[in-house]
Amino acid sequence: MHRTLNHAAALAPYLFASFAICTGAESDAQKAPAPEIELRHQGLHGYIASRCEKSPIDFRYGAGFYSAVWQLVAQPISDFQIGLPSTWILPDNSDNRTEPLCPRGTIPRDSWPERGPTFDSVFQTLEGGLGYWAGNRFHYGPPKFSMNGTPDCYSNEVASPGWSFFYNTRPLPDNRLGIAQISNRLLIPPDGLPFSGAPSGEFLGYAYMALPLTDARPDPQPTGAFSWTLFLNAKNFKGPLAYYLPECWSRISHDYPTDIGRGLDARAASGDVAGSMEINTVPEFLATDKDGLVWTRIPELSFPVDASGRTTLVRDVALYSKAALYDAVLAWRRGGSAPKGAFTSAGTFFPKVVTGPVTYSQDEKSISGINELVTPTVFEDSSFGLQWTKKQTGNIARFPAYFRQNGKDRIAVDASAVPANLGLTQRQFPKPTTTPEPYSAEPLAGSWAKPGPSAGPFTAKLVDGSLVTYSWYRFIDQPVFGQFAWSVADRAALQSLIERMHREWPIDGEYLAPPRGASGAASKPTLASFDANLFVTPPKGMEFGYVPIVIRQEFAPTSQKALKK
Repeated sequence: MHRTLNHAAALAPYLFASFAICTGAESDAQKAPAPEIELRHQGLHGYIASRCEKSPIDFRYGAGFYSAVWQLVAQPISDFQIGLPSTWILPDNSDNRTEPLCPRGTIPRDSWPERGPTFDSVFQTLEGGLGYWAGNRFHYGPPKFSMNGTPDCYSNEVASPGWSFFYNTRPLPDNRLGIAQISNRLLIPPDGLPFSGAPSGEFLGYAYMALPLTDARPDPQPTGAFSWTLFLNAKNFKGPLAYYLPECWSRISHDYPTDIGRGLDARAASGDVAGSMEINTVPEFLATDKDGLVWTRIPELSFPVDASGRTTLVRDVALYSKAALYDAVLAWRRGGSAPKGAFTSAGTFFPKVVTGPVTYSQDEKSISGINELVTPTVFEDSSFGLQWTKKQTGNIARFPAYFRQNGKDRIAVDASAVPANLGLTQRQFPKPTTTPEPYSAEPLAGSWAKPGPSAGPFTAKLVDGSLVTYSWYRFIDQPVFGQFAWSVADRAALQSLIERMHREWPIDGEYLAPPRGASGAASKPTLASFDANLFVTPPKGMEFGYVPIVIRQEFAPTSQKALKK
C-alpha cells in the first residue's frame, strides 16, 4: 500500500561493521573467545498504516490530518530513519491501465517491474511530514518536519526552497528547484523544521491543498494550474508555508509526452490518504552465542500512552473539495474579495479510516512479540493509533528492544534473558557526528544571485544546534523562479497575490479546523510548537511580498555571539 519515504536510501546497500567486545573477569569455565558484535541497519521494518475508505471524487483537491509529535528515541542515533505519522499523495491515474508513466532510465521502470505496467504508485508523490531521517545532519532529540516531493519516478526529490531530501549539501540545480516559499515569518531550513521543548504527544496539523495560484500554460511543457500548497496548524504558526510549482510536476513530460496532463499539476489526488508510520532504517547489534543462537538489540522506541493504554497517532483525517478554498482563491485572483483562508466545512469530508495488522521484520526475517504487545486500532472518535495490550506504568510505552533467533525467525525477549557475556546490553548505538558538513548555496550564483536577495544575510541559531543564514528575496525573485521565462505581467500578478496573502492571512489566523476532542473528553488535543528561533520579522519596507530564503545551515559553535534577525 505505502512505499518508503526515501527510496534511494532503501535501495542503498546496508553497511556492516564488526566490533570486538571487552569482558570483565571470567571463571575458567567461562573463558572463551569474546563473541563479536555486528552493527547492522535492518533492525526493524514495517508499516503502522491506516488508510481512507474510498472518498467522493469531488474531494480529491486537498488532504490533511493532525499527527502526533513526540520523541521516539532517548538520544540521537546515527543512520536512524523512522517516519512519524505521515502520508503519501499521488495523482489519480486510475483511468490508465496500460501506459507506463515512468520513462526508461528511471529507477522504477528499469528496476521495479512489480510496479508495472503503469508504475502509477511510484510516478509522483507528495511525501515527507514528521520523522527522523538517516540524512539529517543536525540532531537534537525530537523529530523534525520536512516537505518532500518526488516529481519524476524517484529520479529527483524536492524538499525545501533550495534542497533535495537531505541527499546533498549543495542545493538542487536551478532547473530542478520546485518549491516556492510563501511565508514571510518562518524559516525553512534544509534539514527540516525543529520543535520547541520536549513534545510528548501534542499534535501538528498539516494539509496539502491544490490552489490556483497561476494559470495553466503551454510552456516549457504543457502545465496545469494546481499549486499544491502546504498549510500548517501549530501552536505558534498557522497558515500556508510553501507550495510546489505546477512545473515541478509537469517537467517529466517535457521529454516524455505520455505524462502530459497526468501529474499533480493537472490531476486531483488518488483519494487513498491517511497517516502511517514507516519504520525504515533501524540500527541493530547482532551477536551469536556459543551454541550458534543469534541475539539482537535495537534502540528502545518510546510512545506516549494515555490512561486507557492508547497511543493516538493520527486524528481528524480530512479530504477537501475545491469548495474548501480553491474556488475562493480563484475568485480573489479575478478581482473578488479576499478570503480569510479558512477551509470551509462545505468543502471538507471526513472519511472512514481503517487499519490492519503489521508485518514486522528484522534482517528480512519475521519477528514476533510486538504485535502481541500493541495493536493498530481505529478508536471510537475515528482517530488512529495503537492499543497496548498490557497495562502501562506512567505515560510512556515501549517496543521490545531485544530479540533472539526462533527457528528461521526471531522473537522478542526481555533484556534479562540476554546472555551477559554477549555484551549486548552494554553497547551504545553510534551517535551522529557533531560537526556535519554544512548545507550551503554560497557563493551565490545562477538563480540565487540573479536577480538576487534584497536584504541580508542574517543568521538565526536553532534549537537543533545549527546556525541558519538567510537572506530576504522579493517573492518572485526567489531562486525557484529563475528557470522560467515568464512574462512581466505573469510575474507581477503572482507577486501581487502573495503580497495580498501576507496582508490578509496572518500566522495566527484560522485555516485548518482545530483538532476535535474525543466525545466526552475533558479537553481538546493540544498543538505542538515550532522552535521559536525559526521565526523572523521582515525588514522595514519589506513587510509584504518578501520571503526569507535559507542559503546556509551549519553547525553552530557554542561561543556564537548574539545573532541578528
